[in-house]
Amino acid sequence: MFLVVDKRKLLIGIGIVLLVCIFGATAVALYCAVPRKEYVVVIDAGHGGGDAGVVGSKSGVSEAEINLLVAFTLKKQLEERGVRVVMTREKKSVLEDGIGSKSDDFEKRKSIINDNSPDLVISIHQNKFPDSTRRGAQVFYNVSSEQGKSLATAVQTSLNNLNQEKVGRSFSALKGDYYILNCSPYPSCIVECGFLSNPNDEELLLNAEYRENLSALIVKGTFAYLDEKSL
Repeated sequence: MFLVVDKRKLLIGIGIVLLVCIFGATAVALYCAVPRKEYVVVIDAGHGGGDAGVVGSKSGVSEAEINLLVAFTLKKQLEERGVRVVMTREKKSVLEDGIGSKSDDFEKRKSIINDNSPDLVISIHQNKFPDSTRRGAQVFYNVSSEQGKSLATAVQTSLNNLNQEKVGRSFSALKGDYYILNCSPYPSCIVECGFLSNPNDEELLLNAEYRENLSALIVKGTFAYLDEKSL
């Protein structure tokens, strides 16, 4: 049995295939040629200056010190992912020479955030509770910000990997009425990395490797939010 091939139809078919290949390759090339958006993230290391925050139950380490260590680790990891990071605090105080009131401190942080129009703000803190058994990483958001809630939920979901491992449970992102969440229109969250009133959390937070793992999960949650937002 012989198969009769219509040469005209065959040539048309080949032409269509070639066009699809050409246009497909062109689309891929154009997509790759378009520069990706540079994300801007403000990292706020809470407290500092005359405000040490809470204090470790065993070591006496101040929250302000731990906040800065975590903030620098987070900065490094975000920059490795191509993010432009702005820090509200890179030394003991936000204010020059540490001179000024608490309201001056707040205003300076607000100014840094608004001057840089970030994609999001992450404020690093440590927790404390009268019951020393309480522990784990908890994330807060401004109830009036849907994007803030989405950011906090993404970061909390990621941090729950650590919570499950160390605490044996997961947490939900919580509403919080805090200055750093309310002072700008940009999606913001507060990450309470652990409880300095809990000796186990305190010991972990003093460990550089643990801070690396903690920061990596914050980064993972941050990009989960950014990727979802860009769809």
